[in-house]
Amino acid sequence: MAARIYRTSTAGSTTTWTWSGWIKRAKLSSGNQTLFAGVTDGNNWTNVYFKNDDLLYIENQDSASNTGRLITSRKFRDPGAWMHIVVVWDTTNGTPGDRMRLYVNGVEETAFGTDTNPGSSQASILNEASNVISVGGHSLAAEDFYGEMSHIHFIDGTIYGPTTFGEFDSVSGIWKIKTSPSVTYGNNGFFLKMED
Repeated sequence: MAARIYRTSTAGSTTTWTWSGWIKRAKLSSGNQTLFAGVTDGNNWTNVYFKNDDLLYIENQDSASNTGRLITSRKFRDPGAWMHIVVVWDTTNGTPGDRMRLYVNGVEETAFGTDTNPGSSQASILNEASNVISVGGHSLAAEDFYGEMSHIHFIDGTIYGPTTFGEFDSVSGIWKIKTSPSVTYGNNGFFLKMED
């Protein structure tokens, strides 16, 4: 069953943030399924979502123009497996290719069908004052995520890599969760364990 969690943001960092979440998909090839979004209106939003092609999209739309967009080359079609996703927005970074970064199970994704890097200090819609931050859905559209989510972290104003939230097991080599990462959440940051 799909469920969404919302809150209205205060002014935060629009150039620097990190999102981390453990997810397990339950419904494939079915519409847009939002993991995390910041929305002002239909022309201004930041969205992390699976599309009906089972690719993972990260987009920032400002005044109806895409100002940052990553679309993975590989598809995510394993409904039986948990995966850890980390998304970084860091437009203060001097290297254009490092301003948007995506990690899956501790490894940085480097192959994208679309790789449109934001400009220097490009603002994300996420963290603008009075917009809606949502987990598991989009506040303006029926784009609910179908599946399970756990240990969702949003960090406003600081960049963290995947090893803050997970580590490779020394015996099995499997990427596993760190249940108590040391992070500074900032103005709009939060932690949702998602036990209920």
